[in-house]
Amino acid sequence: MIGGMMMKKPEILAPAGNFTCMSAAVDAGADAVYFGLGAYNMRAGSGVNFAIADLPEIAQICGKTKRYLTLNSIMFEHEEEEIEKIIIAAMGYVDAFIVSDWGVISLCKKHNAPFHISTQMSCSNSRAVEFLLSQGAQRIVLARECTLEEVSEIIKKTGAEIECFVHGAQCVAISGRCLMSHEAFGMSACRGECRQPCRRRFLVKAVDLYEDAEGRPVHESNTAFEVGARTVLSARDLCSLGFIDKLVEAGIASFKIEGRARNAEYVKICTQAYRRAVDAVAQGSYTKELAQELRKQVERVFHREFSDGLFFGRPGKNQLTDSEDSLAKEIKRHVGIVIDYFTKAGIAQIKIQDHQIRPGDKLQIHGKTTGVKEFTCGEMRRDDKIIPIAGRGNWVTLAAPRCRVGDKVFYIETKGQSNEPLHEPVQI
Repeated sequence: MIGGMMMKKPEILAPAGNFTCMSAAVDAGADAVYFGLGAYNMRAGSGVNFAIADLPEIAQICGKTKRYLTLNSIMFEHEEEEIEKIIIAAMGYVDAFIVSDWGVISLCKKHNAPFHISTQMSCSNSRAVEFLLSQGAQRIVLARECTLEEVSEIIKKTGAEIECFVHGAQCVAISGRCLMSHEAFGMSACRGECRQPCRRRFLVKAVDLYEDAEGRPVHESNTAFEVGARTVLSARDLCSLGFIDKLVEAGIASFKIEGRARNAEYVKICTQAYRRAVDAVAQGSYTKELAQELRKQVERVFHREFSDGLFFGRPGKNQLTDSEDSLAKEIKRHVGIVIDYFTKAGIAQIKIQDHQIRPGDKLQIHGKTTGVKEFTCGEMRRDDKIIPIAGRGNWVTLAAPRCRVGDKVFYIETKGQSNEPLHEPVQI
């Protein structure tokens, strides 16, 4: 309840680039997930997609969690047949298609397939929303350039089901419609192939060399300047945890977390944070202190400098990042794999292949069905012997959450802190 009015709790929509991410999203409390099937989506070139054959297993893993399939790249001539086959194959397994091309919309209408309008369509006003609704759209993902005031006004005028991005990477171009990657590499962002040249530093070099009255060059051919200190085309990441109550109050139906190319711990931690935030708003327990706590949680995983996006105004210099690299507070180190799990005892047998572990370490287990399970390493044993440090080439048993044979085990290192000892690991 906000301001004495009952507000419908918005959907938490999480990204899924593989089965581990999908399981992590479901476990973390996502109401819905979005994913791609290889081609014709905005992450087609990033290797984070499923296949049509995966659809039954996707439905099984998600259960009651809704599933949205991304078909939101532009469609060229002669691609209609293949896209239509995807729509037909997926209809029994997904709740809606996320689309941006009028040809794909036509195919969805032909097969009575429910569809949502992608942010790629840059829908930014109530007249456009009303027209898209008249064409059968169930939901509109507004342009990311809309302010919160504009979002609220559009919802009030149209009564539309509106989805907005609340967290993750942002693009310097209008709703991600950019030609930089296309011009530099022949890989189009509008086809899900972006190579992100905007995230790099740039070198400014004089190429038209002026001469003085005596014919001497004013600029030498090696005159160059590295643009700094900002990465001038790289936008900061969006984090809405500090004003999530305002987004709920605006009546936004779905809160979308960006990141289909991110790893499973990013999906889990970010989904958990927004789940807690939205639930707290609904319960009347949302506070600045909680927002700060949740922000620290999402700072653990991949991110650039955070901003409020464009919810409170048009772009300015504070929208650009100063860093090329992730500012994540934690580093994930591969330890090994689960080679057995004893369900009744809650004990995992782990083969150490890379990074050592010892009691007190923060560990994660990742798996297709397991998702992401985080826990603190307790006492380790090999047969009846207590093991103080487990190094490469050995195995140990330890108490662990439910996991499966073949799951990967990781040591989670806080930046600046390591579990590396002053001596060699004990060989067992």
